Amino acid sequence: MAITLSHSSAILKGEIHLTSSKSESNRALIIQALSAGVFDLEKLSISNDTIVLKELLSSQDDKLSVNLAGTAMRFLTAYLAIQNKEVVLTGAQRMKERPIQVLVEVLREMGAEISYQEKEGYPPLKIRGKKLFGEKVTIDGGISSQYISALLLIAPKLEKGLIIAFEGELISKPYVNMTIEMMRYFGAEVHWKDHSIVVAPGEYKGKGFKVEADWSAASYWYSMVALAKEADITLYGLKKESLQGDSVVQEIYKSFGVATEFIEGGIRLTKSPILNTQISILNFKDCPDIAQTVAVTCAALNAKVKLTGLKTLRIKETDRIAALHTELTKLGFSIDVEGDDILLNSSFGTTQGGVIESLIQEGSTSLATYEDHRMAMAFAPLAMQNPITIEDENVVVKSYPNFWKDLQHVGVKVG
Repeated sequence: MAITLSHSSAILKGEIHLTSSKSESNRALIIQALSAGVFDLEKLSISNDTIVLKELLSSQDDKLSVNLAGTAMRFLTAYLAIQNKEVVLTGAQRMKERPIQVLVEVLREMGAEISYQEKEGYPPLKIRGKKLFGEKVTIDGGISSQYISALLLIAPKLEKGLIIAFEGELISKPYVNMTIEMMRYFGAEVHWKDHSIVVAPGEYKGKGFKVEADWSAASYWYSMVALAKEADITLYGLKKESLQGDSVVQEIYKSFGVATEFIEGGIRLTKSPILNTQISILNFKDCPDIAQTVAVTCAALNAKVKLTGLKTLRIKETDRIAALHTELTKLGFSIDVEGDDILLNSSFGTTQGGVIESLIQEGSTSLATYEDHRMAMAFAPLAMQNPITIEDENVVVKSYPNFWKDLQHVGVKVG
């Protein structure tokens, strides 16, 4: 169902208990399932992706569907490969269009029995779980970090552990490091050696874990503050020493007039007099999940900037590069796509504060979401400038189910 968003004053004030990180939650659930001990996970994400993964890990069915949960598909492919059972792992139609061949081929190299049930290289998969030995594999560093994390998480359970050697530059490295740090927290022996990761065989140790709030979700609030006239927003649950690569959002938004103050239990966001719309290039190879949010912010602030490091956006819930191009063009912005790069062109007159006075062309207020939660939430901050319509409100349940309620809490009209 479509909803319309607007804000009468564009003045934001309030406190938000931010949704928990699904990245941390999903890694913790796999470790919990592989652990010999029993332990509690505090502040587990309530996102659909995490709920689906938790349910499937405890399911006894011989056919499991992740629906649209990409992380669950990748993590479960590796997890089920070492379980003593035969399962068909499938998902929604879009999931059947998302490649998984790289991960399957590496697991097969380690001895896994996995076959494709429909299109070669794509789900659904038939997995006959068995004991795997591990040793050493070589992987292209340009692949999705979720493949690498899936392998790392099961590595301690392999008879000989695992060495993952990388060819070329490793993208999304913060996500890999998050996996490594969480594995170490639960007792795994894992370390970098040159351009490889070495994991010793062993057992995870049961240990209580509290999931941090989600910095990806925080990015939408940074964008809201950047586009507001005045703002004073507190987000609870975030910490300065974060495992999440998307915490770099605080540095990126300094240029867009957002100041971050770490307080007890979270952060405080306020408007800053510093506004730099002359940034020439921003690289998202380490933080692709916040690229859409920043793209919309840059367009709305009339910033001329090139966004790079977006290769993995082509194979997400939708082709996010194409979707951004379509929807920003629909709104009247000048945007070009060169390969996997996005070029935002300065095309509107601005007010003294840097934010455009008139954003949305009449008759072009309805924004498609492409079954992609991040499309809906990335465009939502535009409501600080003009009323906008989001065509599918339910899509946000994938990662941030309370997003619309949280917007209402700070004065955004949602109807």
